[in-house]
Amino acid sequence: MALKAPDLNLLPIVIALYDELSVSRAARRLGMSQPAVSKALRRLRDTFDDALFVRGPSGIVPTPRAHAIVRAARPHLAHLQEDLLKGERFDPATSTRPFVLGLSDIAEMAFLPSILDYLRVHAPKSPVRTVTVPDVELAERLAVGDVDVAAGFFPALAQRNFRQRRLSKHGFACLMRARHPLWKSRLTVSAYLAADHIAIRREGRSQELVERFIERRRMRRKVAMYTSNVLSVPFIVMDTELVATLPYAVVTRFASLTTRVAAALPPFDLTYDLKLHWHRRFDNDPRSIWLREQLAAVFKDHQWLEPPVGPPPFVTP
Repeated sequence: MALKAPDLNLLPIVIALYDELSVSRAARRLGMSQPAVSKALRRLRDTFDDALFVRGPSGIVPTPRAHAIVRAARPHLAHLQEDLLKGERFDPATSTRPFVLGLSDIAEMAFLPSILDYLRVHAPKSPVRTVTVPDVELAERLAVGDVDVAAGFFPALAQRNFRQRRLSKHGFACLMRARHPLWKSRLTVSAYLAADHIAIRREGRSQELVERFIERRRMRRKVAMYTSNVLSVPFIVMDTELVATLPYAVVTRFASLTTRVAAALPPFDLTYDLKLHWHRRFDNDPRSIWLREQLAAVFKDHQWLEPPVGPPPFVTP
């Protein structure tokens, strides 16, 4: 049977289905409705006289014909995109398009002032907009270009369709009231366990690393309060004996604003990577490349993002 001439506009849909292995996820990535993608898939099946994708235990599975189509089409589409972008330039001095950054509220508080200061010099006409949304929505908005990049701790973005670049390594510190009876530049294990703590519950964020670390080490920490609102922590700490363990840059930011709170290192060294995330669709986009390089420069130039230096990692007494 002779095959119909394929509609080349449908090839990006084949690739999206191949990469996402889900009609709904492919639709979000392409900015299309799910019925529209399903209709396109029916046309593709009719054109190639093949099912192309069949149902599997956790989504859809490509047929050998789909493998062959994607293998042939992907490099040509990539080359076409590169050729179209070769003549495109980005001038940060004249651009007025806003930069949209995906940041957690902690990252916004700790890092945004430095980012703003840098971008206002190098792209003075481009306003900066930040968004704080659930990880699933953030992934979708990065894929369609509504968000340019996400900066911070986003383990949920460790997906094959997303790129990542390490910005810096970061650690934790303790925030407590000034002249707290247990204060030392680095708390001892006994002092840390004797203190009453504020636990910050934030799934999928750096705070979860602290909670899991404490659980794994079976540290019998006394938690007097649970909260998900980080901005309330310094106000609680300054008038109580409670201690909060937060990212190092956040603690030092709070401590720089008032003499009523103090920073101390915990009795353990726990670090994590701050990363830049973007969708691979924008790998070769001149504007995205420029923004990623600028953000990398900001984090490189600020040594206060380095993790605290102290004794060997925590050992259970």
